[in-house]
Amino acid sequence: MTLSADRAAFVWSAEEIRRVGSRVTELVAAHLTDLPGRPVFEPFPPSVAEAMRSAAPPEAGQSVDAILSLFEREISPYPFGNGHPRFAAWVNSPPAPIAIFATALAAAMNPSCAGGNHAAIHVERQVVEWLRRIVGFPEESKGLLVAGGSAAALTALAVARHRALARRGWNVRSNGLQGAPRSVIYQTAEGHSCHQKAAELLGIGSAKLRIVPSDDQLRMIPEELANMLDEDLAAGHLPVAVIASAGTVNTGAIDPLDRLADVCGARDVWLHVDGAYGAPAILLDEFRAALEGLGRCDSLAMDPHKWLSVPVDAGLVLVRDAAAMRDAFSLVPPYLRTDADEYGVQGPPWFSEYGLEQTRPFRALKIWAALRYFGLDGYREMIAHDVRLARHLAAGVRKTADLQLWEPQGLGIVCFRAAPATMTGQTAALDALNRRVLQDVQLGGKAFLSSTVLRGTFWLRACIVNARAAEEDVAEILDAVIAAAERARSEVSLA
Repeated sequence: MTLSADRAAFVWSAEEIRRVGSRVTELVAAHLTDLPGRPVFEPFPPSVAEAMRSAAPPEAGQSVDAILSLFEREISPYPFGNGHPRFAAWVNSPPAPIAIFATALAAAMNPSCAGGNHAAIHVERQVVEWLRRIVGFPEESKGLLVAGGSAAALTALAVARHRALARRGWNVRSNGLQGAPRSVIYQTAEGHSCHQKAAELLGIGSAKLRIVPSDDQLRMIPEELANMLDEDLAAGHLPVAVIASAGTVNTGAIDPLDRLADVCGARDVWLHVDGAYGAPAILLDEFRAALEGLGRCDSLAMDPHKWLSVPVDAGLVLVRDAAAMRDAFSLVPPYLRTDADEYGVQGPPWFSEYGLEQTRPFRALKIWAALRYFGLDGYREMIAHDVRLARHLAAGVRKTADLQLWEPQGLGIVCFRAAPATMTGQTAALDALNRRVLQDVQLGGKAFLSSTVLRGTFWLRACIVNARAAEEDVAEILDAVIAAAERARSEVSLA
């Protein structure tokens, strides 16, 4: 059966594919190359948003040229902003062009990557193996690509929960959690909120997510963790997992991974490391000693769509105990498993046996292409570039009167704020001032920052994960903040 002539054609000729592909390529090129000359951020027009929400689904098909023109007019002009060299807010890198085209190739193939003996599966196995070697994870571990750090955390903590309860004689898959031992998870106040979400989804509950004290550098204190674990074990509770950070999203702090691995290992407690942002810094000699403990953890999250400049979504979860990972998720009886049929139709053990997703997209190709294109040397240069620019921004803050820098500055993140000498000690007023500065900068179009709260105080936050950024962009970011602070102070004095 074919579609009638007055309906949109499903099968395109090679000539039409090439014609449309050429126009799409022009749109991609224009978007990527025009960004530096445009505002960093521009709010989406309310009128267009309302029109989108109220529009009914199209009854008749439109021409591809009309669709692309609509994209060019109403969608492309209002990006998130993360491709701009002065976007320094959340950990959102611009996409590498090679990975953009690899994404299109993966979409053209459109396989389901649950498993089987086809190219996409073997590409994912290779990519996972490359990433495993980069972070120094043990060879016997298992990994798979997921949407991002949140999915990686949920996957890893589900395995940790399964293993911890099984060791107490409790099968969580068949019995659920009602009547199970009281499970507890541990992280610092700097841990990402995705872990609280995972604890809630896994039935452990946010009330059972205990906050471990941190030092003056916002790193987890191993001795405090040891005391908390010992208290809970003595009370008969079940420590499911400790969550450490290899580069927090607030300040880039790296928890003392080796010492935490010692604490957890002595008590046989699962150690999960959130390296979604910072794990690739292990490629630099400067950070290798701090991150070598990654190889000792029980599970690790890392996001190639952050510091490796791969388009979203592209996350990785690695789990040391491959058998526990399979036991936590597989719905295939052992007698039907296909381990011995690696190069037959069924292929190697299916990824769907090790995680949440059954239908899985071909995420691996864009990571594969980017790793081949840049090589590890290219990524070392890109990461070092971002760290260098962050330090340049921090140095500029230190030199500027009425600005305050949060120290220590970590990885590519810089936290700072306006702190006029005339407002010393006025905590609430300073927080209000910096909120006004942030809004001014974000809507001003010259730069884009985010914010955070550290030790109860509001701070501006810059995160540089952008190979396109230069020292001139850092200077413009700083100028935008200084100008916004002066305007905010004038408004306050006039009020």
